[in-house]
Amino acid sequence: MSSSDIFIGETIGTAILILLGGGVCAAVTLKRSKAQNAGWLAVTFGWGFAVLTGAYIASGVSGAHLNPAVTIGLAIQGGTAWSDVPLYLASELLGAMIGAVLVWAVYYGQFHAHLTDPEIVENQPAEEGMVDQSTAPKAGPVLGIFTTGPEIRHMVQNVVTEIIATFVLILAILTQGLNDEGNGLGALGALITALVVVGIGLSLGGPTGYAINPVRDLGPRIVHALLPLPNKGGSDWGYAWVPVVGPLIGGALAGGLYNLAFA
Repeated sequence: MSSSDIFIGETIGTAILILLGGGVCAAVTLKRSKAQNAGWLAVTFGWGFAVLTGAYIASGVSGAHLNPAVTIGLAIQGGTAWSDVPLYLASELLGAMIGAVLVWAVYYGQFHAHLTDPEIVENQPAEEGMVDQSTAPKAGPVLGIFTTGPEIRHMVQNVVTEIIATFVLILAILTQGLNDEGNGLGALGALITALVVVGIGLSLGGPTGYAINPVRDLGPRIVHALLPLPNKGGSDWGYAWVPVVGPLIGGALAGGLYNLAFA
């Protein structure tokens, strides 16, 4: 596939992924949203459908990686040329940022209502899950719409959780969705992958919110830092490396195991 195919497919597909995934987080979080407090099941299925939609849109163009961990896993497995990896990663990050901006546009009024509500702004606790709440940084009241975060802030555990969860995702993709030419997921593969994402969210998502995708977290975190949101609080850059490094390691391990056990 051409460079333009990779750029267009990954940018649009990842933007749709983040628009729908971030959208469900906004829907269950923000005041004056009809889905407020819909809960974890809504979030997990929303992200699963987001993966399904983005993959269907991009699969025929770029192979629908939509995730640097997928790209790295496929490069190690041999289905993606290493020379294409930088373009995949850049396109995925751009798409994730575009998707996050679109979430803000869709929920513009709700963001304003939420972030100007005294009950929300004045009673913000220290970041959820911090072991020592007295030394915890303040969490932005809408940061969880854009990024993941741990329930217990233990960096080693958090990284290990992301490695294991991403390993499951990438191994599932490598073993059932890739066709002989290395062109990515077919229609059935995209559906199975979406269901795997739902399963990971339900089973392994509790500790960290299951980023399992570096740009799913990094792109929206950058957008959170840049958007003119009143009273938005910090973007927690001290944790930002975890949902980047963990999934990349998990993807690399899955690619290596595939070569050892399945190739």
